Amino acid sequence: MSLVEVTDLSISFGEVRAVDGLSFSLEAGGALGVVGESGSGKSASAYALLGLHRGTGAKVGGSVRVAGVDVTAADDAELRALRGAKAAMVFQDPLSSLDPYYAVGDQIAEVYRVHHRASRRAARARAVEVLDRVGIPDAVRRSRSRPHEFSGGMRQRALIAMALACEPQLLIADEPTTALDVTVQAQILDLLHDLRRETGMGLLLVTHDVGVAAESVDEVLVMQSGRAVERGPVGEVLVAPREPYTRALLAAVPRVTEPRISSGAKPADGGDGRDGGDGRDGGDGGEVLVEAVDVRQVFGRGRTALAAVDGVSLSVRRGETLGVVGESGSGKTTLGRMLVGLLEPTSGRLTRDARVQMVFQDPVSSLNPRRSIGESVADPLRASGERDETAIRARVRDLLTRVGLAPESYDRYPHEFSGGQRQRVGIARALAAEPELIVCDEAVSALDVTTQAQVTALLAELQQELGLALVFIAHDLAVVRQVSDRVAVMRRGRIVEEGAVDQVYGNPRDPYTKQLLAAVPALDPALAVVRRAARKELAAA
Repeated sequence: MSLVEVTDLSISFGEVRAVDGLSFSLEAGGALGVVGESGSGKSASAYALLGLHRGTGAKVGGSVRVAGVDVTAADDAELRALRGAKAAMVFQDPLSSLDPYYAVGDQIAEVYRVHHRASRRAARARAVEVLDRVGIPDAVRRSRSRPHEFSGGMRQRALIAMALACEPQLLIADEPTTALDVTVQAQILDLLHDLRRETGMGLLLVTHDVGVAAESVDEVLVMQSGRAVERGPVGEVLVAPREPYTRALLAAVPRVTEPRISSGAKPADGGDGRDGGDGRDGGDGGEVLVEAVDVRQVFGRGRTALAAVDGVSLSVRRGETLGVVGESGSGKTTLGRMLVGLLEPTSGRLTRDARVQMVFQDPVSSLNPRRSIGESVADPLRASGERDETAIRARVRDLLTRVGLAPESYDRYPHEFSGGQRQRVGIARALAAEPELIVCDEAVSALDVTTQAQVTALLAELQQELGLALVFIAHDLAVVRQVSDRVAVMRRGRIVEEGAVDQVYGNPRDPYTKQLLAAVPALDPALAVVRRAARKELAAA
């Protein structure tokens, strides 16, 4: 009997059919990647394996068996016994999955005690054991820490530890690396690979990132609109896909080995610099719109003072795209906020001779849910003194059209749009102020690859049409390669390498840049194996 057997699964939310006639199986010890765009039904299918739709109003049909349990027919007690003990799930957002009031170790111990008759001391010991197993340093001490005291990568490790506490036969990981930078993502994927090899557990990995699947699984199931369109060994599906949709999905994946998409802007030589190099005079690439010279941003005072940006010098020229990459905490977002004037530097000089706007990472939190998207786009127009409501409405409709949205969308609300559409609204709002420079802060990090490609293509088109300069801040090095003329690599508040994008990616000089590039997922499963081994050697050195 297979570890997972799904037959003709259907899931409906009211009139919306999220999953339609899905069938697949997973053998004990195997690893299956379920990939597809947002809305393809992949997460809904994963939740069905643990009966998580029960009580939500969703209508579930078909048959689901996990570790010998008929999930659709199981009563509540049987489901509780299944969850955690036989099958466990790691969710996308660890911060919302962990209780902020309790120590991480206590939360893991409680899961263990639910399924085992164990003393508090034994459960605590088990919590420390699994935290140590997933690579949390000084596990005894850190087990007493609360979730907010962990980094994003450590929180994800803690969730994996919680899932491992009862030694499940199946681990379901739903977008476990979406919010993580490339080096932490590589660590989590390597961890999942090692755990599967050591424990013999099965892995069901849900992801919109095809590269993540290539790094982690044996087989791939590609979903579109609630249906399976292709399934097979990861090497066959990703190297020689049969279905047009799979080919389109793969074609949309940005690659660090390919040159940027054309925006019509002239690439500029940013010098050979470390910590800003000699690119701050603007070179001969065009008029300098923003220039930073030795800028610092310090938060806190005394012993608690933290230099988020520590002596950065750079410039941005008209019509170019400057990519800024680095891990979480490298200072890139703080730098972006200084460039647009949301933060004033603690020291140094920042000259801004341009109208600037920002497109934020999360369009949900940056749009007022109680106001129509048209009104949100209109805000900069009213702030500039425009009072003619007819002219405002006409201008907003034109902006919506320009970013690929229907002008009739003016009176609709943010919840009525997909993630990619909401990001287009954010871009339209930024354009309303007629900026010369737009700073995009992780503007596509939460989007699936096809939507990501659409938004980056839109930005390139607008740049060519309007002569915009862009600062593209991201932890995804492949996306930055696709959109940038120059790139600055940040680490611990400093720029460690800067130059033309082909120069930095093709011949990186700084060891940290080399480390970042080595952590980017490879679409070729055979290459992924080689790179995983290389990372192990580097870690052991």
